[in-house]
Amino acid sequence: MKIAVASDHRGVEAKARILEMVRELGHDGLDYGPETDESVDYPDFAAKVAGDVAADALDRGILICGTGIGMCITANKFSGVRAAHARDDLDAQLSRLHNDANVLCLSADLIGDAGIDRIIQTWVTTEFEGGRHARRLDKIAEIEKNGACCDRADE
Repeated sequence: MKIAVASDHRGVEAKARILEMVRELGHDGLDYGPETDESVDYPDFAAKVAGDVAADALDRGILICGTGIGMCITANKFSGVRAAHARDDLDAQLSRLHNDANVLCLSADLIGDAGIDRIIQTWVTTEFEGGRHARRLDKIAEIEKNGACCDRADE
């Protein structure tokens, strides 16, 4: 898989660890910046990764900022991106099994190295379960396309 990893200034150290781990797992880990820990704006880096995931230039992306929340909000603005904020390996596993998350968002400040290692290992190796979950993802895609879904509760 082609997996891009990007961060803001607070996630530069974690990004380097994650890129190494992605490569050790046998995938093409791409560094989407930044190169230093000088202050940058997280939406710029989230948009680079999410844009390429949305365009199918990447299989997946991993984003890191102070909390992971801002990166997640930004990435989910792109059609076809299913960004998930994971705090532990169970979040990572379920985001793949049930939601086919193609972007993972992490906190550089709130998760230690061992936690990040478990999350990355789990998220990269877990496959989408499909079945009833695929039906739900189809509904999300319909909402992205039309702003509404066929089975609305108010009808």
